[in-house]
Amino acid sequence: MAGSNNEVVQEIASEMKKLDVADVEAIQDTASKESKYSKDLDKNGKATVPEAPVNDGEEAQADGQALDGPAESAKKKKKKSKAKKKKEPLQQTDPPSIPIDELFPLGEFPEGEIQQYKDDNLWRTTSEEKRELERLEKPMYNAVRRAAEVHRQVRKYIRSILKPGMLMVDLCETLENMVRQLIKENGLQAGIAFPTGCSLNWVAAHWTPNSGDKTVLQYDDVMKLDFGTHVDGHIVDCAFTVAFNPMFNQLLEASREATNTGVKESGIDVRLCDVGAAIQEVMESYEVEINGKVFQVKSVRNLNGHSIGPYQIHAGKSVPIVKGGEQTKMEEGEFFAIETFASTGKGYVREDLECSHYMKNFDVGHIPLRLPRAKQLLATINKNFSTLAFCRRYLDRLGETKYLMALKNLCDAGIVQPYPPLCDVKGSYVSQFEHTILLRPTCKEVISRGDDY
Repeated sequence: MAGSNNEVVQEIASEMKKLDVADVEAIQDTASKESKYSKDLDKNGKATVPEAPVNDGEEAQADGQALDGPAESAKKKKKKSKAKKKKEPLQQTDPPSIPIDELFPLGEFPEGEIQQYKDDNLWRTTSEEKRELERLEKPMYNAVRRAAEVHRQVRKYIRSILKPGMLMVDLCETLENMVRQLIKENGLQAGIAFPTGCSLNWVAAHWTPNSGDKTVLQYDDVMKLDFGTHVDGHIVDCAFTVAFNPMFNQLLEASREATNTGVKESGIDVRLCDVGAAIQEVMESYEVEINGKVFQVKSVRNLNGHSIGPYQIHAGKSVPIVKGGEQTKMEEGEFFAIETFASTGKGYVREDLECSHYMKNFDVGHIPLRLPRAKQLLATINKNFSTLAFCRRYLDRLGETKYLMALKNLCDAGIVQPYPPLCDVKGSYVSQFEHTILLRPTCKEVISRGDDY
């Protein structure tokens, strides 16, 4: 009995050893699979699901969805957060360099100052018919407002850098290049409307430096800075005066207030002579003391404001700045440049000094030309300026050389009109302010009004 029990014990022990080996192999096999799984995770950056047996397909599919679910949800949230994040509106640089239409991507440009008409025209404000007329003109209004916004931003920068000692030609070229950039100059569709006038002291208007001019801005100078912008031929004509010496403050104030009075008095069916009378009354209420001598401020009687048409800076109607002018009335839809000139001199200007401003006559027909050089120059003028004013610096910029004889030939033939500087008596001082207004069907819009004046 004892011998048989030992055999049984040995047999059981042998079976136990076999079981241990199988268990060890099973454990090793499991560890190997886990190691492979962790390697896949490291390699791909995400967990991979081992292939399941055919019978367990539904479970494997459910596991796969559970793993992919959070990733898909995160992607959706990311997309939503991107959609919610709005682009910040562009801010103009200093100095200005971003084109105006990029600052207003919706294509809606700032409206000018709105003034109501006087009592007999107040009904226009609520007239549905007049409002509809304005809706039809909205693209045109938007074009001229774009030109006005360029004018405001350019003059704001120029006013910030003006100082005695500046070369006048550098000042003009800085201003003009900025206009070209902000308005996105494009042939005759958008650009500069006329040369930059920077007339000094007794020179009232139409002076800009020709190439090579060495004139420098001085502390005691009174400078009229008159420049224009246009979009699709819709012109903004606007000017202001700069004086560093405070003794000229009252002279500047006289023309500023006179211009504001002219703007206020203007309106549909208003007679031009009435606007002139109101301007003169305000202008000549001012006195100015210069170097110890008191001067009665005078309106320059042979300078005027004017109506403006497409590609036509002077469209036919003149707005006087003294009493006794025309009885002609202002009309609905018209643009006017209301400008006034205050003088310590005679209050009367004449042509003098070297000419820089020129403009092709608006109504000129075909006139035969003999000189081939004149024909070539006229082609350049037609292509780049048409009936907008230009100056000799603009021809230089286009690469034209030795053109003075050809230009004189065009002037003699009546195709181009020269506009020499307009001067009061030497030693006097003239100041100017100017705004462009639009007589809309429902109200008056001061297109060029800004925070500065």
